[in-house]
Amino acid sequence: MPGAPHNAATQWFGPAFERLHPLLQALHRSGGSLSGEVAISTGSGLAGRLGRRLARRLGIPLDRPRRGFQVRIVHDGQAMHWRRRFDDGSELVSTFRPVGHYPDGHWLETTGPARLRLGVDLADGGWRWRLRSVALRGLPLPRFLFPRTDAYKRIEDGDRYRFAVAFSLFPLGELLRYEGALHAIPADPAVNVERVAT
Repeated sequence: MPGAPHNAATQWFGPAFERLHPLLQALHRSGGSLSGEVAISTGSGLAGRLGRRLARRLGIPLDRPRRGFQVRIVHDGQAMHWRRRFDDGSELVSTFRPVGHYPDGHWLETTGPARLRLGVDLADGGWRWRLRSVALRGLPLPRFLFPRTDAYKRIEDGDRYRFAVAFSLFPLGELLRYEGALHAIPADPAVNVERVAT
């Protein structure tokens, strides 16, 4: 990958990095910010109650079905740092650390007390996370106790960054979902070396 900075994403993917859409490649070479509007929803009945509890723990506001949203992505040689901010000031901060290399390796996402082990599937230039295991405060959890996570990102309509994150639990169905189509804000190269505080 001539000209690509060596960071956690480019090193982990190796040659497969070129399978990402060019705009996703640019985002994960240099970092940057995305903004737009997201739709937020929870299930009904017990699924809704669990979804609302999960949203509170993650810092996702539920008082309106749509909110302004921005995510800032910063890379360094050891990790990707994501700071997601809703327009009410709520924040969801995650650090992703690579283990091994694509396709057999994985990422360790730390968000608050939770650590997720995530594989990656690539298709049509997009990136889908595949949950492999969960630990809470360092203790592994049986998969059936943790909601199934479905999360992806891809480019659509030429320049829109489409993403969705959904949590579901059998047999209740979907608990919580937030999704949107964001536009890129050009990255400041000086920001790429800055670590996002966790």
